[in-house]
Amino acid sequence: METVFQAINNVFAFIGPLSDFLWDFPTNFAWYANIPVLGNFSFAIILLLGSGIYFSFRLGFIQVRCFRKALGILTEKRTANTGITPLAAFFLSSAMRVGPGNIIGVTGAIAVGGPGALFWMWVSAFFGMAIAYMEGVLAQIFKEKKDAEFVGGLPFYGRKLLGNQAWIGVFLSVLYILYALCCLPAQGFNVVSSIGRMAEIVTGSTIASDSVFYYLTGVIIVVLTAIIAFGGIRKVTKWTDKMVPVMAGLYIVVVLVLILLNLKTVPYFFQAVFTGAFRPEAFFGGVFGTVLAQGVKRGLMSNEAGQGTITMSAAASDAKHPCEQGLLASMGVFLDTIVICTLTGFVVVMAHCWTGADAQAWEKLDKLPKFTESIAALTPGTSMNAVITFLVTLCFCLFAFTCLLGMISFSEIAANRIRRDKFCINLVRGIALFVAAFGIACNIAGLELGNLWAFSDLGNILIVYFNVPIVYVGARYVFKATRHYLKNDGTPFTSKVIGRDDCEYWDKKSQKKS
Repeated sequence: METVFQAINNVFAFIGPLSDFLWDFPTNFAWYANIPVLGNFSFAIILLLGSGIYFSFRLGFIQVRCFRKALGILTEKRTANTGITPLAAFFLSSAMRVGPGNIIGVTGAIAVGGPGALFWMWVSAFFGMAIAYMEGVLAQIFKEKKDAEFVGGLPFYGRKLLGNQAWIGVFLSVLYILYALCCLPAQGFNVVSSIGRMAEIVTGSTIASDSVFYYLTGVIIVVLTAIIAFGGIRKVTKWTDKMVPVMAGLYIVVVLVLILLNLKTVPYFFQAVFTGAFRPEAFFGGVFGTVLAQGVKRGLMSNEAGQGTITMSAAASDAKHPCEQGLLASMGVFLDTIVICTLTGFVVVMAHCWTGADAQAWEKLDKLPKFTESIAALTPGTSMNAVITFLVTLCFCLFAFTCLLGMISFSEIAANRIRRDKFCINLVRGIALFVAAFGIACNIAGLELGNLWAFSDLGNILIVYFNVPIVYVGARYVFKATRHYLKNDGTPFTSKVIGRDDCEYWDKKSQKKS
């Protein structure tokens, strides 16, 4: 088995360098890198951060002025005869957003770019909220009804906005499904490995990765995932409705306990973050490029603003107006980065393990062990260390499992743009489950296929390059829909509001009311 895995790893050896090239382009060319200040910004950063700034201004910073309204939608009790409630859609999107990257991505960004990277995560998230709003509104405008569900998202609004060509929808569907398949092995790996780590903490002994425990755990995870995923979107949301609040709430409480135990170091946290982000010499050297790139790249990869990968859940919602789900999509970015990622940053920066006698040993650790070592540094020689490490590992496990469910569910929704029969949908579910099981098998074999995991980075940037231009094409419709929503004159949303004639669901809904 090990020979097979290593062969696969070798086949995909080119993925990591290709992904890095696309993320860093054109800063990897000397002529561009030597340009003062601008040479620090890759095209990906300019596209994502620039788009967020542009849409924020065009929307009148809707992520700020409608923040309270979004909270009101989240707390409003609703039922949905078709699709799922806006809150359920928010939890489903959060199942994807709030993933292992909230721990290992932030830890890695700080390890490479320093504490200042966290500040640029905040900046990217603030403006990313505007991009997420745009995507969410587009997903709602062009959603379609399928039996008792709604389907939509990037493959659907992409097709409508680019000439209603069937092949465009199919291409975007395949692109997302391939992206999900590239990410699923890592999530399967993370779920099982974190369960093993929790068992080791409880028993106080090391458990071999090829032991009966790991085989049984792997089988149980695959069976449980199959039962949930093959039950359809509504069954998945029943689980994410329960799991997302628990895992997010638990993680917030655990980190707040750590902060309370280390109150004296809180001023150091803010000093390190702002000093690292605004050192004068950093703006005119490679240091600034590294800090900003890590902050923006890891921030946007965590909250997925601009990727179109969360739009399937936005379309599944039975919203009263397209802009409602846009606001909740924006709130998802806030929860993911401003709240969850910031808490991770508190732990890593407050511990500042990159200084001191053990700094070199810490630098050599993988990202999750870096984080758990930071916890140990904040709870030295106390029983709290084991308890908090266990709870954080539990959160990490839930983050990975909800991501796994979300990717399979979103792949299913995307597949509806290809064919809507049960065979096609079940085939996509089955392939996704098999690929996740492959990641579990990698764990049992004791292998971490770094080259294969690099596929997720590649998938992220490729989808960004396709999705963001499409969002610009549909921007004028979002602006018109937003003006209609903010006017709040009681008139229903229809195709005429945005100057089109192909928003079938909204037109039929308006006719029923009249």
